[in-house]
Amino acid sequence: YEMSASLVGSEMCIRDSKRTVIVSGGILEKEFVLPILQSEETEFIIGVDKGLQFLYENGIKPDYIVGDFDSVPREIVEYYRTEENVPIREFNPVKDASDTEIALRLCLGLRRKEIYILGGTGNRIDHLWANIQCLNIALAAGSEAMILDSHNRIRILEHGITLTRAEAFGKYFSVFPLELPVEDFSISGAKYPLQNHLLSAGDSLCVSNEFAEDEVKISFVCGKVILMETR
Repeated sequence: YEMSASLVGSEMCIRDSKRTVIVSGGILEKEFVLPILQSEETEFIIGVDKGLQFLYENGIKPDYIVGDFDSVPREIVEYYRTEENVPIREFNPVKDASDTEIALRLCLGLRRKEIYILGGTGNRIDHLWANIQCLNIALAAGSEAMILDSHNRIRILEHGITLTRAEAFGKYFSVFPLELPVEDFSISGAKYPLQNHLLSAGDSLCVSNEFAEDEVKISFVCGKVILMETR
């Protein structure tokens, strides 16, 4: 973690004009992931540990490679190091942060403002929860990061938001408090509206809501919430 911060100091000039994609080692469905990586909106790609294998198998050259590489064939790492000359940030497996967090902090050091994390979900629920917590690091740094797979889009909000049916990621959305209870929490335009509620971690009240109108407005006075849009 401390090492990752020092590694980006000389590279702060990279601009933040377009999307950055972190490809981590969880579930990576080709039909969902490749269009994002190949989009004109994607300017910068970071391969993280096992996610590097997906990039290699699909002929994609990342801009950076990050990880301890304990779950990816060594020859793939060496290919990108020697044949493609990709900058590599290698870490000891005994470290104080996950590979995905290190990659995210690299993005923030490079002043990237829009960050997608692909491969951030999968069978390891502990890794998923760690990745969700990491979104708060980006938020605190003034960047917007989100975790995406073919069924989920996960973000952290520190202010209200308007969701439109036309641009919704999926049919359902759920909201959870991140740290402390969220005061005066309201939802309008949804199948299950809510007004001036104290949103706390002690219930599942805001799980699996739906659009009732073309716009859903989520508002609150203070605090942070995890927004999960699902399909």
